[in-house]
Amino acid sequence: MNEIEPRYEVTRKDLAKDKALKFGAWIVPALLAIIPALIFFLLFLFSSAAPTAFTFLFLSIATLVGGFLLGLIFTGGILYYRSNWLKKVRERIAVDGIKANEVDWFTHELTTTEKKSLKEMDASNLLLADAFRDTLAARLTATRILKSSRQELLLVERRQNKLKYLKSENSANLQNDLKEDLIKLNQIKNEAEEMRVEAETRLQMIEAASRRGTNLADNELALRKLSARTAELPLALESAKMEEEIRRELEKELNEMKN
Repeated sequence: MNEIEPRYEVTRKDLAKDKALKFGAWIVPALLAIIPALIFFLLFLFSSAAPTAFTFLFLSIATLVGGFLLGLIFTGGILYYRSNWLKKVRERIAVDGIKANEVDWFTHELTTTEKKSLKEMDASNLLLADAFRDTLAARLTATRILKSSRQELLLVERRQNKLKYLKSENSANLQNDLKEDLIKLNQIKNEAEEMRVEAETRLQMIEAASRRGTNLADNELALRKLSARTAELPLALESAKMEEEIRRELEKELNEMKN
């Protein structure tokens, strides 16, 4: 990785693929079961000889059951593929922060209360719904950054422990670099935690405004600030990851030299 990836935009092709995988997973069992069974059943109806007719009837029932079971296997495979594909798409979307119009891709990460509130606002107040989506995007971004930064901190700490056993000038320099990474990652983690708390507070305010039937004119500046931080923090984390990737390569070279 030599540069921060450009922003990934969801295309119509992505939307079409998601729908095809979603509906295809449930259509396949019906197609594999009904079509062959229907063919054998029609042959059964138009058969004049009794032995042949009963054979077609048996095949109709067998293909209905067998096709359905085979379809379930295909459904499992399609759903597994869709799950992995969606995970990759979400990661690419979230690289520089989740936007309001991308929240639907992260519905499974929303709480039951958030889903309910968003649905109600979509039906009653589109302005509040937009503000709610914007704040949900900030909350989702902050939560993901917290998780990622904690993982990165653990990796840096492990590398620090490994370097303690290497006595050389290069290892000392790497230790200093890793200490700087720890400082940056801790700062990112703390800012992400602040953003998460701020976003959750903003969500409650918007829900309260929705119940009162008021608008968010007084909170417009705060929402803009929150949106700005949503974009800045992920880029800072990606930058820290890039530096850590370099540290990893240097550490690898150092270990090879020692061996």
